[in-house]
Amino acid sequence: MAGTVKVPASRSSAGRFGIERGAWLRFFLALAGLALAFAAALFSTVTRESGNLLETAIFASLALILAGLVAVTTVPYLARRVAVPRVRDALDYDVTREGLVYSVFVLVIGVAALTSGNNLLFIVVSAMLAAIVVSGVASAGVLRGLELEVSVPAHVFAGSTSLARLTLHNRRRRAPSFSVSVVPPRAKAAGKRWRWERANFGLPLSAPPEQQWFHMPDLQLRAGRETAAPPAIFSAPVYFPYIAARTAATADVELRFEHRGRYQQEGFGIATRFPFSFLVKTRRIALAREIIVYPSIEPPDEMFEILPMITGEFEAFMRGRGHDLYRIREHMPEDSARHVDWKASAKAMSLMVREFTREDERKLRIVFDNPAPGAVSGAAYEKAVALAASLSWHFAEEPTELSFAAPGYSGADDIYEFLRYLALVEPQAGEPILDHLNVTDDYNVIVTARPRGSIPTRLWTCSYFVFMG
Repeated sequence: MAGTVKVPASRSSAGRFGIERGAWLRFFLALAGLALAFAAALFSTVTRESGNLLETAIFASLALILAGLVAVTTVPYLARRVAVPRVRDALDYDVTREGLVYSVFVLVIGVAALTSGNNLLFIVVSAMLAAIVVSGVASAGVLRGLELEVSVPAHVFAGSTSLARLTLHNRRRRAPSFSVSVVPPRAKAAGKRWRWERANFGLPLSAPPEQQWFHMPDLQLRAGRETAAPPAIFSAPVYFPYIAARTAATADVELRFEHRGRYQQEGFGIATRFPFSFLVKTRRIALAREIIVYPSIEPPDEMFEILPMITGEFEAFMRGRGHDLYRIREHMPEDSARHVDWKASAKAMSLMVREFTREDERKLRIVFDNPAPGAVSGAAYEKAVALAASLSWHFAEEPTELSFAAPGYSGADDIYEFLRYLALVEPQAGEPILDHLNVTDDYNVIVTARPRGSIPTRLWTCSYFVFMG
């Protein structure tokens, strides 16, 4: 069927085995931790009956610490792997500084209650533990029913500021949401990741596979290097203090990218500290966004230097019978009398005529000759890309029929398609485009790193060259 991606059975089984193995390992570690916590609690009771307060405090503290570690590290991990969608909510938990201080107080009062046997202290500990439960239920309720909508700009240029819009919809009928933030996902560091992969076990071990007389399926733990993800679009949280029931709240976020290229957001998170700030609870949302940042179109110094020369040669190449004045010159025998400029003739005391540009045939082609890696420095390459983008943007606003050519470019005449190409282009080895560039009625502006002697002579009469480096 169209749109269906088939995963090989070996990779699927190996990945599922790795996930189940991790879950079972966490489960058995949790059982061991709870067993140790129960044993420590029993020892604290025995030592309290014998009157040893120091050992009672030590065993009681150990029991509470072990139970807390199991609750924080194992229970959320296993809950996210439950098959029921309503239970398997992708939530992340981060303990705050306030939560750590509160846990220390609970631990101290709990140890005091166990050592003294005071019922009032047990009531205080129960109330403090109930506050943690209430905080978890309330924060989960705040995050439930929220839907995120992200709108990013279609065209973004490096070095300029643009706006993105985040909208949070509260779909619940009665309950509002308080103190919610939209946060970027946690960054995954590039490096080695150990994973189980399906393999074959054969005997003898040193023999090639075709010479082994015994084979059986096997699993091997192998290290694979994960490449770094593209830069993220959003890097700071966006705070929403209050979202009423069945309404939406909107926030505009300024985006500024210093470099061209591809920026991706693999997902978002909706986080809250409500109500007591014991935990930062984050609900992950699989909402991918991508922005292609075009090169900067702020005119560099090189553009101010070469633009008059390009414009002059372009107009000279295209002069004819149009409406835009190109120049006033002396009369030639082949000139028509209707082009005589009588005022200029009177001032110059000789016959002067007007020469116009040929507007109906203003055709310009921007050619980016992508060099091989190492041909120019990185800074020179980036300047050349920015110059090509700036020239394209400048002439796109003029009454000019503009086209583009570059290695690997589809040839579309859309300015944004060419800017997208320039946003993602990297030096690459290949066949030079100038050797196969057809000479047409277009005037060419060629950005290249090739030496002058290697450029075909047929291009010199209809082109202006900008050399990288």
